[in-house]
Amino acid sequence: MFSNKFVLSQINEDGEFTPLISLDDEAKLNEGEIPKTLPLLALKNTVLFPGVVIPITIGRDKSIKAVKSAYDAHKFLTVHSQKEIKNEDPSLDDLYSIGSIAKIIKMIKMPDGSTTAILQGRAKSDLLNLTQETPFLEGEIEVMSEEAIKDDLEFDATLSSVKDLARKIIELSPQIPSEAVTMLDNMKNQSFLINFIASNLNINVKQKQEILEIPSIIERAKKVLALLDAQLQLLELRTKIESKVRTDIEKQQRDYFLNQQLKTIQEELGQNPQQEQINELAKRAKKKSWPNHAREQFLKELNKVKRINPQVAEYSVTLNYLELLLDLPWNSFTKDNFDLKKVKQVLDKDHHGLDKVKDRIIEHLAVLKLKGDMKAPIICLVGPPGVGKTSLGKSIAKALKRNFIRMSLGGLHDESEIRGHRKTYIGAMPGRIVQSLKKAGSSNPVFILDEIDKIGKDFRGDPSSALLEVLDPEQNGTFYDNYLELEYDLSKVMFIATANSLSTIQPALLDRMEIINLSGYSTEEKIEIANKHLIPFQRKDHGLHSKQVSVSKAVISKVIQDYTRESGVRSLSRQIAGLMRNAAKQIAMDDVKKVTVKKDDLEDILGPTKYSNEKYNNTKLSGVAIGLAWTRVGGDMLYIEASLNKGKGKLTLTGNLGDVMKESATTALSYIKANAEDIGIETTKFSEYDVHIHVPEGAIPKDGPSAGITMLSALSSAYLGKPVKPYLAMTGEITLRGQVLPVGGIKEKILAAKRSGIKEIILCAENEKHVKQIPQEYLTNLTFIYVDQMKDVLKNALS
Repeated sequence: MFSNKFVLSQINEDGEFTPLISLDDEAKLNEGEIPKTLPLLALKNTVLFPGVVIPITIGRDKSIKAVKSAYDAHKFLTVHSQKEIKNEDPSLDDLYSIGSIAKIIKMIKMPDGSTTAILQGRAKSDLLNLTQETPFLEGEIEVMSEEAIKDDLEFDATLSSVKDLARKIIELSPQIPSEAVTMLDNMKNQSFLINFIASNLNINVKQKQEILEIPSIIERAKKVLALLDAQLQLLELRTKIESKVRTDIEKQQRDYFLNQQLKTIQEELGQNPQQEQINELAKRAKKKSWPNHAREQFLKELNKVKRINPQVAEYSVTLNYLELLLDLPWNSFTKDNFDLKKVKQVLDKDHHGLDKVKDRIIEHLAVLKLKGDMKAPIICLVGPPGVGKTSLGKSIAKALKRNFIRMSLGGLHDESEIRGHRKTYIGAMPGRIVQSLKKAGSSNPVFILDEIDKIGKDFRGDPSSALLEVLDPEQNGTFYDNYLELEYDLSKVMFIATANSLSTIQPALLDRMEIINLSGYSTEEKIEIANKHLIPFQRKDHGLHSKQVSVSKAVISKVIQDYTRESGVRSLSRQIAGLMRNAAKQIAMDDVKKVTVKKDDLEDILGPTKYSNEKYNNTKLSGVAIGLAWTRVGGDMLYIEASLNKGKGKLTLTGNLGDVMKESATTALSYIKANAEDIGIETTKFSEYDVHIHVPEGAIPKDGPSAGITMLSALSSAYLGKPVKPYLAMTGEITLRGQVLPVGGIKEKILAAKRSGIKEIILCAENEKHVKQIPQEYLTNLTFIYVDQMKDVLKNALS
């Protein structure tokens, strides 16, 4: 491939020529007299630079005749590149005007009949005109002399950089022989060095032609340097990618080789971890008590895993699936505690009140005890926060001696969380129902579905629809999990759902559950809960003993009234924790043996009082009435204010009211106008005064019909100029016919009224039955006025 005469350079990508250099002739590039008219050779795929030797395979007739004519005469011809490669018969306009004068060093007849001419560039030429086009191209040229190279520091630095980059490219290019570096070092002619490198650059014809046409050698060197830098970056990136790919392949081959060696060694030693693992699974399966369909599925997958290569990803997926089948408690059940009296004692000890729930659990156990087998009930506990819905589930599990599992559904959006993912997905897992049963270790746990009213819904599915199967006693005996791909019996699981409101629960889901409403606690109940549960818990949680701290009922009562406004006891528990922290600080710092919390100490410990009942005192202002409202966090007080001002009888409503409340206000005003004489209101006031109804706390949306009689009382008070009786609250819906209709949430509203210091409450007569369900000890110091007609409301409300 190499000889003394020529050194092979980089092979061009189109494969039609191989640029060469003649070391012997380097000094003779400008020798000899060049004729003004020379045969012309048109090149398709390359550009000939002065000083560079290249072999050209000649195929076109005109080209062969031009070369032969020049070879027979003076061996000189002018060589110009074509603008378009596909043009087989180029004219003057189809050729670049700047080319090179070449000397034909040798002509070789190839075995296939083609002719190859070895040409050496001598000088740049400018094609002025074509003197003939047949039988071959001949042109009039002008020899372009190379500018003299002066001593220039910038040019020397550029040339040095060009050589350095060229060396790096040669090192990174395996197809270029290493001898090319020596050849570069031996080149003394600077112009020729630039031409040679430009000829060998892996760029297209147009870019090479641009380099050839640059008259200044310094500018030509800069252009070559820029192209070399780009080519070097490309080569470095390609080398990096190839190295990474080679490393990855080598690692895979190495891992495979080592695994095969390890396998061979283990076989020689009589060891096989994979087989031992499979045998262990089979051994566990023989002892497992499970239904036939689960056993058949296990054996099927076990036979499958025996045929799978352990290195394949499917092996670990199948192995995980087999372990799940074995870990699930298919026919494993805990024995229920049928000592009903003891169950009741446990429930009463853990929770104060909540009699409806406790009775329902006792009833279920009684039937189970008599019948021996029964589908578990699906109960939904609905009530305000902090009344003990979730903790009651733990207590039920403890009383029944069942395992306990809690699953929070708040913010759940993905249906797969319930039903699981199919095994075809990467990272597939069973649903949380199946995972929880695996964790419980039995098929009849007490399963709390917490915050079922806060399930989300989006493009990933509707989890509440997936729960329809779970919470339907007729369907959950054959619950299907996508990952498990088997039916699982959930009929023995006691599902207890918790919610703050029923309005956001899907109707079909609501229909499948037994609803038990949990009301808020009265002050008396909270005092009992604090003494029996909260104080002992917080005392223990803060490292205190019963003899070290004492909190009286009177102190707890003041904390409830002045520092909390809630239906449950969460805030009360936090306030008691504050008392315990203060006691712990005194005992730890001051060496006090016992701390007795007094009423006067509360402001120093807990800060200023947060709530006061003084606002419900006799304000002696007309147009103000107090209503009772129900919210998802319990009962609450609702101020309604009405005022008159000069106008034309316009009604204005403010306070972020919903449509139903707005309609109640309109209905109340219409009734007052229709019965103005009976009420004692001058009819001229309706046309002379505008009326404005406002409900404070405007940032909170308000709606519902229960404020009807409160709006009636506020409007009548404003028109008559009489204030509403002090310490009086009311709730009830109104009609245009003057009737008062019953409303819901009575217990929560009454408890809210008592917390706020209200003494009298006006209710619809039909709500009397709801009041009777509340223990009488919680109704002390409260007077109830039951009415059927709106006129009776005004008679009792206005002083």
